[in-house]
Amino acid sequence: MKQHKSHYHCVYNLKYHLVLVTKYRKKCFTKAMLVRLEEILRTLCDKWEVELVEFGGESDHIHMMLDMHPNIMPSKLVNNLKTVSSRLMRKEFSEHLAKFYWKPVMWSRAYCLISAGGAPIEVLKQYIQNQDQPKE
Repeated sequence: MKQHKSHYHCVYNLKYHLVLVTKYRKKCFTKAMLVRLEEILRTLCDKWEVELVEFGGESDHIHMMLDMHPNIMPSKLVNNLKTVSSRLMRKEFSEHLAKFYWKPVMWSRAYCLISAGGAPIEVLKQYIQNQDQPKE
């Protein structure tokens, strides 16, 4: 069963799959770094009142499943997540990251944000097309 949330006159269920990739796709993350990165991102999401539903990562990228309110502009959230997490991770793991980057960077400028959950697009199209239209 889907869990819809409500806020004043709005009912919503917005889930996003966010992928962030390290600059130049460098395989710089260790297991300890991914654990710390998840802590940082959970704290940031809490401040934005966004639920970090799921987190996972590899040595060169991370995946997050986010549940957010429709008032939040996804691009601003992503920019904040990338900026703050990069700054904190570069501070805490400066020696390790210096082996990979000579500039103060961690994330690629690009990111992937995909809406997730719910019915497949074709099912939604059929549902909309098959509405019981008025006779007149």
